[in-house]
Amino acid sequence: MKYKIYLFILFTLTSCSFNRIFYQADKMPATVKQVTITNNYSVKDNTTGLVVKDSSWKTLIHFGDDFQPTFTDDKNNLLPLDYTVEGIVFKNEQDKKLSGWFFKPKNVPDPAITILFLHGNGGDIITHYPAAVQLAEHGFQVFIFDYSGYGFSEAKPTRKHVLEDATAALNMIRSRADVKHTKVVIYGQSLGGHLAAVAAQKNEPLVDGVVIEGAFSSHKDIAAHSYPPLAFAARVLVKERYSAFRSVRNFHKPVLVIHSSEDRTAPFWMGRKIYDNANQPKSFYEIKQGHIEGLAYYADSIAYKIREMGAQ
Repeated sequence: MKYKIYLFILFTLTSCSFNRIFYQADKMPATVKQVTITNNYSVKDNTTGLVVKDSSWKTLIHFGDDFQPTFTDDKNNLLPLDYTVEGIVFKNEQDKKLSGWFFKPKNVPDPAITILFLHGNGGDIITHYPAAVQLAEHGFQVFIFDYSGYGFSEAKPTRKHVLEDATAALNMIRSRADVKHTKVVIYGQSLGGHLAAVAAQKNEPLVDGVVIEGAFSSHKDIAAHSYPPLAFAARVLVKERYSAFRSVRNFHKPVLVIHSSEDRTAPFWMGRKIYDNANQPKSFYEIKQGHIEGLAYYADSIAYKIREMGAQ
């Protein structure tokens, strides 16, 4: 009997541990009115390797109604932005409130493509919005939001909830007048990349293409990779409610898979696995650098490839 009890406890603890890796949310109290982001900047001499310029500056984000963000420097001077930002609160299928930001480029009066941006499993919108900004600065409308339990969004993150959240966000932006005549592309990074493949397949009539960056191929694959000594247990204990590499089999619109050969979080073979299962038209963009750093280093090329998708 004791043996069975110990085995049950081990099974429960290990299963919970595996499933915790999928969601590492930063929750933001609804009463927060301001956050400060410290940006560090340094330049090295390529010959000597010495830092010749080292500085830091602060960005303040102030929140108004519907968590409307305003960006200032540390002296409360408004920052000059190449885009507008609209704070949006909407509801998911569980009638829980989700919070997001809609970016519109100022230099493109009528953007041809709107991007639904699905972020990774850690942090919140404040952690991930710089990636969305890269896309806005390249002329796309972009909506980024926090899943259930992230940032200002209500409820708790589960595989069921985040998929419902992505569908709710897609339906919400599709209802907007400024999106009606644009192509809609889902762009996901890491967990969001995995989710993007599934959400795109389940809502194919509403989607014109999907971009999958640094995604894991399945929950079982990433759990086994994250816990090498317990890889076999991970594949047994982790439930596979849905997976990116299976969903892309049933998606029949343009797919762009972006993956770094230097990615240690979601190894390169996972991106290839997703791509190999995808239907045409599809393309694979191999990059360097770390996990989901594509938009930080390759924004120009990625923007060009997204425009190509929109033209198909």
